[in-house]
Amino acid sequence: MTMTVFGLCGAALVGIGLYGLIVQTQPLRRILAFNLLGGGVFLLFGVIARRGAIDGLGSDPVPQAMVITGIVVAFSATALAISLVVRLKETGREDDEGSA
Repeated sequence: MTMTVFGLCGAALVGIGLYGLIVQTQPLRRILAFNLLGGGVFLLFGVIARRGAIDGLGSDPVPQAMVITGIVVAFSATALAISLVVRLKETGREDDEGSA
């Protein structure tokens, strides 16, 4: 029962993040939507990894290590993306017009 709730929450986060990526035009909101999408994927991956532990089998540490590594990489990518958005705002260039 609990894993089903976590799975549904993960799927909802993926859906909301994907919706935000498609609909939003502001760069900061797109970054936040991408973080929601990534959080949902991490949650779904953790639920899939824990499924064997519920049935009485030992849980596999490899997916857990991959999720932790993914969280660290997502944090650093978010910091880089936010710094690039701030740099674009400082130079006065319009982000959402698509001018090259």
